[in-house]
Amino acid sequence: MKPKVYIDGKDGTTGLQIYDRLAARDDIDLLLIDEAKRKDPGERKRLMAEADIVFLCLPDAAAVEAVALAEGSGARMIDASTAHRTAPGWVYGFPELKPGQREAIAKAKYVANPGCHATGFIAIAAPLVQAGVLPADADLCCFSLTGYSGGGKKMIAQYEEAEKGEALYSPGLYGLGQNHKHLPEMQKICGLTKPPVFTPIVDDYYCGMEVTVPLRLDLVGHSAEELATALQEYYAGETMIKVHALGTAPKFLPANTLAGKDTLEIYPTVSPDGKRMLLISLLDNLGKGSSGAAVQCMNIMLGLEETKGLEL
Repeated sequence: MKPKVYIDGKDGTTGLQIYDRLAARDDIDLLLIDEAKRKDPGERKRLMAEADIVFLCLPDAAAVEAVALAEGSGARMIDASTAHRTAPGWVYGFPELKPGQREAIAKAKYVANPGCHATGFIAIAAPLVQAGVLPADADLCCFSLTGYSGGGKKMIAQYEEAEKGEALYSPGLYGLGQNHKHLPEMQKICGLTKPPVFTPIVDDYYCGMEVTVPLRLDLVGHSAEELATALQEYYAGETMIKVHALGTAPKFLPANTLAGKDTLEIYPTVSPDGKRMLLISLLDNLGKGSSGAAVQCMNIMLGLEETKGLEL
């Protein structure tokens, strides 16, 4: 019997992207709610009880309510919201995070899908902390440039209005109070004693993300070669994450390079004097930063081919 999958919140940006990755698959049964009943708690509860996997593509408060709604059912959940990313009892949905993470996801009842900015940062920082080449108390900065689709339907509509105003034609900083909702997971999942100083930037293009962690190597105490090698060894053999050789980044690296892909790539660069380094991760905020990651976790939880339905 095929596993049954239900997307609670299919009409949002993340839900639609997950649906697009699953709709044509013949190895699962996708449960669809009657559009007239999509906010009906009783109908949602019935579908959750019938499903093997439930994707929660909802605002944080609604995701918490959905977990309570499914209580007592056998449904296993993948929450795409921020609500449970640092919560006890939830497994963080980043299979490449550390040894044993895939196994934890495979057995989990509750999986928290990572945030998009967080994915780019964690992919860089977590392996270096675990390898001992980046101290847990390091003073880190992170700059992250994303397309407007990461803001959901409302932001997409604002950016795609014919008369949207001059401000939305240029890059814009946000999260200026250093309270961005991804910061708790960025700190906790990396094992850092303090969060990075984080500068998220949204720009006038649909999707794609470029996350940069700058380092002063004299403060880190390791060379650029050592850091690049640590990342290459950490992700050796991974299908979804690729680390390029040190110094091979092109002179111009657009943030939408991996738009439409479900993979992530890391470019390590170093200054001519060997004292300053940039570690850059590229991904699609809708792919490895959201819906692609959620489908990857679903595949693992169901014992299916991990990359099934994903764009490599």
